[in-house]
Amino acid sequence: MLDGVPERMREVTAFLAEVLAPRAPLTVIVDGGDHGAAAAFAARLAAAFPPSARAWTVDAVLGLSGPAGGRIDSALNALEPAADRVIVYLRSGPPGRRGEGERRAQVVIDHYDPEWPVIRHVHPRLADPERWYLTESRAFFGVRAAGWDAKFGDDLPAYARAVETAGPSLGDLAIDVGCGTGRALPALAAAVGPAGRVLGFDLTPAMLDAARAAGRHGCAGLVLADARRLPLPDAVAGVVFAAGLVHHLPNPAAGLTELARVTRPGGRLMIFHPSGRAALAARHGHTLRPDEPLNEDNLGAQLAATGWRLVRYEDPEDHFLALAVRC
Repeated sequence: MLDGVPERMREVTAFLAEVLAPRAPLTVIVDGGDHGAAAAFAARLAAAFPPSARAWTVDAVLGLSGPAGGRIDSALNALEPAADRVIVYLRSGPPGRRGEGERRAQVVIDHYDPEWPVIRHVHPRLADPERWYLTESRAFFGVRAAGWDAKFGDDLPAYARAVETAGPSLGDLAIDVGCGTGRALPALAAAVGPAGRVLGFDLTPAMLDAARAAGRHGCAGLVLADARRLPLPDAVAGVVFAAGLVHHLPNPAAGLTELARVTRPGGRLMIFHPSGRAALAARHGHTLRPDEPLNEDNLGAQLAATGWRLVRYEDPEDHFLALAVRC
């Protein structure tokens, strides 16, 4: 921590200033959370801009569902054209305040811990995901890895049922992409048997360390890798397991294309989450919208465009799964 500002905050605001400064003159609106958090972040972001950049920062407090929500509309209406403004949304405070405020933002920051902000979304017109996705994903998941199983350990039976539905065959190569702490790996290993092989891929070293600490390296190889660039040859996997992966990717279509590349024709992809979409959205302060990537029609079309055929789709309250076959 330097000058009272956490180093992680410096990293995030320096990156945003680097991305936004060339677009000056520019108005940056910091929305979300509470006024104190928005004002503090706005001040730190403004300080990160070089003196030569003409940038004005407005702190519009709370989201549209908050008591001061009208202020952001007033601020937005005063700014024309839209290309001259960027909205930075802070995920902080009660989740119910999120919603339309976050959806209209070009930058979304996880700000529940003000000393450990993490960039969760940057609009592609501002920065290519290659500039932020790996670093920020590791920052987000790395600090959560050690306590992940303690928080979500009761999901293990749901993972086992999802693996059974995916139907790995004896002798298959089964891969778990975005494996985290490896909760699906024992079930995958049991399904493919001694003649099969299981590999778990994750881009966060701390998650793989937690998988090893849980002993799951004994049933699967653990590989540090980005789901968008798997270190595998073409058409080798019989089953791809992807729990909580697709909606975290900056470009889901590119990720699905890579999963198709490594899967043999007739192989299966299991997209899974141990809670339904509506329950997960409510937990994070959202309501479901028809344009979301895991909506059945949208996902089916995207799978078809990337080499897959959707054969099963379930979305009750207690789980989400979509099973697809490689064309």
